Amino acid sequence: MDLDFKNSHTTYSTHGFHTYPAKMIPQIAKALLDEFGKNATNLFDPYCGTGTSLVEANLHGLNGIGTDLNPLARLIAKTKTTPIEIQTLDLHLRDFYNYLFNYRFGFTTNQDSIVVPSFKNIDFWFSRTVKKDISVISNYVDTIENHDIKEFFQVALSQTIRLCSWTRKNEFKLYRMSPERIRIFKPDSFSVFEKTLGKNRDGLLDFMNKSKEKVSSRIYDFDTSERIPKRVIPDESMDMVLTSPPYGDSTTTVAYGQFSALANQWLGFMDRGRALDEQLMGGKKASRIPKFKSRVLNDQVREVENIDRNRALDVASFYRGYHSSIRNVSNKVKKGGYACYVVSNRTVKGIQLETGQITKDFFELNGFDHVDTFSRTITNKRMPKKNSSSGKKGKKTPLMNKELVVVMKKRGAQ
Repeated sequence: MDLDFKNSHTTYSTHGFHTYPAKMIPQIAKALLDEFGKNATNLFDPYCGTGTSLVEANLHGLNGIGTDLNPLARLIAKTKTTPIEIQTLDLHLRDFYNYLFNYRFGFTTNQDSIVVPSFKNIDFWFSRTVKKDISVISNYVDTIENHDIKEFFQVALSQTIRLCSWTRKNEFKLYRMSPERIRIFKPDSFSVFEKTLGKNRDGLLDFMNKSKEKVSSRIYDFDTSERIPKRVIPDESMDMVLTSPPYGDSTTTVAYGQFSALANQWLGFMDRGRALDEQLMGGKKASRIPKFKSRVLNDQVREVENIDRNRALDVASFYRGYHSSIRNVSNKVKKGGYACYVVSNRTVKGIQLETGQITKDFFELNGFDHVDTFSRTITNKRMPKKNSSSGKKGKKTPLMNKELVVVMKKRGAQ
């Protein structure tokens, strides 16, 4: 199976609603659904992010269930998979454009009532003009009574917050632009928001035209390494699991919390913010290195420990949660059902961690047989190509430029 998909258009339908780090491209989800989801009805993504697999599940006629701890990711995933009556959406869009026209030309009498929020370091990330303009937009969004339409507007607002901030747009961690760049960076927040609304409206219309009737997606907030409530997902009820799990603990790999912090704060998700990275898989650091039922993982953790015990604890903490999550996920898959995990072998202290093999080992411990592992070159995923895995300044090594698609099948089917 060729899964490279070089130069593919990855933002069709609702997939282009919002940027997000390390997103699985929709072509992979589509190919895996075509191959292994022919007779499936229900799909589960335990680390759904912004909902790539859920969108593709709905387009293939499957119901989707996703979980994620990041409130911004859940908001985006829900909005990407929620149909909205287009005439009602257009009425709200027209009303907003009128509101903005009146504000721009001074026809409103309540301009002084716009409240600019206050959160830590807001002035470090936004100019005075951008703060005021985004507050004008936010003031309107807060008045929307239709919940689905309000969330549609919030997703566009989140994208605008990121695009108009002083964050470096080619980074997924929070890094401020250089002073030289800040001096010439003069975004028009209103135009950015209007353009995003229009683009997302067209994407949603395309999704609704192509998705199958009577299917839907539900998104939840719980940690699959701790529990998966039976009332949400009964045991042996899922035909297919399709997901791209984290590459490692968020603080040292993909900092989803940092990426989402500004929008999470502006939209009122104050309980998470940057601290989210410490709550994701591997964020709770182990005090000792456990013995895993994976020989390759034990060997590689030991190699890292011989170089840096602290980093070995980081690695062990992540895989401890990863194994627990796979055990819980495995209980939800029907006999004969498939688990498709898109993973990458990260490097720590110069030691490549064989996450593909480790994923296979963990699933085999939980009643699955290995079907195949496919390799693909990462060509269009928002990821850094190198990092300092050794911890030495200036010494960089290739970072996760290949992905592995591990396909497992649960034993016991008739």
